[in-house]
Amino acid sequence: MDLYRLGNVPWEDSQLAYHALAQLGREGLILVSPATHYVCVGYHQDARQEVDLDFCRIHDIPVFRRQVGGGAVYLDGDQLFFQIVLRRDSQSVPKNKENFYRKFLQPVIDVYRRIGIPAQFKPINDVVTGFTKISGTGAGEIGDCVVFVGNLIFDFNYKIMSQVLKVPDEKFRDKVHRTIEANLTTIRRELGVKEASRWSHAALYSLMVEEFQRVFGTFSRRELDDELRSKMEDMGKVMKTDSWLFRRGRVLNSRQMRIRSGVNLVHRLHKAPGGVIRADFEIMDRRYRELCLSGDWFCYPRDAVSVLESEIQGVKIDDLKPTVERFYAEHRFETPGITIEDWMAVLKT
Repeated sequence: MDLYRLGNVPWEDSQLAYHALAQLGREGLILVSPATHYVCVGYHQDARQEVDLDFCRIHDIPVFRRQVGGGAVYLDGDQLFFQIVLRRDSQSVPKNKENFYRKFLQPVIDVYRRIGIPAQFKPINDVVTGFTKISGTGAGEIGDCVVFVGNLIFDFNYKIMSQVLKVPDEKFRDKVHRTIEANLTTIRRELGVKEASRWSHAALYSLMVEEFQRVFGTFSRRELDDELRSKMEDMGKVMKTDSWLFRRGRVLNSRQMRIRSGVNLVHRLHKAPGGVIRADFEIMDRRYRELCLSGDWFCYPRDAVSVLESEIQGVKIDDLKPTVERFYAEHRFETPGITIEDWMAVLKT
């Protein structure tokens, strides 16, 4: 197995290297960090709807769309990435998705444990310590290869992450900030500043090499050769253009942000005969939390929907409809032009 221990490189190279390696059909493990910050959106996302492009332009934050799925993320040099490229027909690739993630995340878990953080695998593709996520991951197919990327998070700028995302309003942005900070942790937060400072990026890369060797065997150290650099340049000519970044565009009435396994933030709009319903809520372990309903509809008495919000709080997803039905059956509330099915349309997930 080839090892490309690149360290800090220009941000675009941190993406183009594994894309090019996969397009060439060459297997390898890349260890890399971007020298400067940027935002990366998933292959199936529309950058116009996922990213606050004005904020990124004003603050000189590049935006890139990868060929791997997943959500929009803010990346910088405090995140140490591993990028695994394997041919799809390789015997090293488990067919079962959970086994795939479990196998290739174990080295990351072991690195965290070696530095004093009790990390563990949480299906389907998270690394957590306690109930808090401590590694971001993504997977996809590029050319004839399977690509799996993830990271060690030394530190994280929660504020910038919430600012680069496109959100319906500042209230929702504040909720994004608080939810990410509560559900994503870092080496510095877990160990404390003094203890974390003992672990340089170089030392952490070395630990990753040692742990990934347990999976892949002895590595052959490689540099970016002429063939690989040429392919990176060719792909950059396409992937750094606006036509690539904005090639997917569709109007969405729903936004769902996966914070970690079991935690999602949802913003949704639904046009009912009685008016537009807007719902902002969190799903944690399949239960509704922090639900806020608003819109241009009428209800009688005027605090009726506040009662509905309180009754749905903590309810399991599967119990949503009985809860809404009970709301109408037990109270003399009226919501003209808005039925149980309209509430289900905006809240069911």
